[in-house]
Amino acid sequence: MEIPGLLSERFPFLDALEENWEPVSRSAFFGWLSFYVVLIGNALFGGHLLQSFDLVFVPIHEGGHLLFRMFGEWIAVAGGTFLQLFVPLALAANFALRRQVPGTVFCIFFFFEQFLPIATYMADARAQELPLLTVGDSEDVIHDWNYLFSHSGLLAHDTQIASMFRFAGWFGMFATVIWFSYRSTRKD
Repeated sequence: MEIPGLLSERFPFLDALEENWEPVSRSAFFGWLSFYVVLIGNALFGGHLLQSFDLVFVPIHEGGHLLFRMFGEWIAVAGGTFLQLFVPLALAANFALRRQVPGTVFCIFFFFEQFLPIATYMADARAQELPLLTVGDSEDVIHDWNYLFSHSGLLAHDTQIASMFRFAGWFGMFATVIWFSYRSTRKD
């Protein structure tokens, strides 16, 4: 299927993105679709299944602080969230280059899912009520988003920014599942 007219003319790479994806078997499609429906449904109704997956990202986030600390304090603090989002996005790109739908979708889904705990952390920037984790001395622990928003002049807008980030996460997760359904059921 070609991307319609004006988009295809302006962005010819879009047609290439639609080509040559590995097929997804019917059983794999329904299995993965069930997985995403359960995760999204659980999160919508206040469950905690996604929090178990979020634990995978804690060492990635903390590693980002360590990895970027040579570039100064602001970059080191921002580096935690950067790496937390970069890792699933880079993995998604790898699967997309290999044209593997399930791997691409899994990684993009969790890229957007990470917007939810990040938004919770952002919304806590002024209140600073969440328990904090750190690598090293617990005396030096700082609240990432209090620090970043304070130094950017955005602290008074922490909850609004968090709401937009949360919305983007939900939108991205739903869009990813819709694309998975479209891509998996297409007959090329």
